[in-house]
This record gives sequence, structure tokens and C-alpha cells, in this order.
Amino acid sequence: MKKPLIDKDGEVKELTDEFFKAAKPASEVLPQILGSEVANDLLKRKQGDRGKQKKPLKIGVFARYDPNVIEFFKATGKGWQTRMNDVLAKYVASH
Repeated sequence: MKKPLIDKDGEVKELTDEFFKAAKPASEVLPQILGSEVANDLLKRKQGDRGKQKKPLKIGVFARYDPNVIEFFKATGKGWQTRMNDVLAKYVASH
């Protein structure tokens, strides 16, 4: 049985040499946790590789906008870049 990493006070216990000696490689435990297909995909990737995407990749560009345009979208909070993209996409679809 696994021992919890958090003690009765909610503090994370110190990870000792004994803990690391008992640890198993990701290739052994990930298939059990995530399923073999997902685990195999993760284990094949190199650092910086992207996995399967829900939507097609967007293209990164450098663009310059008037300060008032950026201030307007930033004032709408987190996700402002997505909202700005949505506005531009609606414009393109209607023209």
C-alpha cells in the first residue's frame, strides 16, 4: 500500500533516498494510470514536443495594434487574446 506524501498536518513529507529507491520508472506506471495509448504517446515525445491537439494549430505572427484596441481587449480579462481572435474570425466570415 502506498503511503501518503502528506502528513496529518497537511505538510508534504520530506522525500528521502528510500522513497526514490522505491520509485518506479514512468514507463512502468504511466500505462496503469493513464492507459497504454496515452502513456505510449507521452513516453515517445521529446521535450518541447506537442501532443495531439483538440483544434488545428494557430499560426504565430507579430502584429502591431493601436494601444486603445489592446487596452480594450485586455480590460475584458483573462482570455482576451482568444476573444480578439474570435472578433477577427467573425469579421472574416462575414466578408
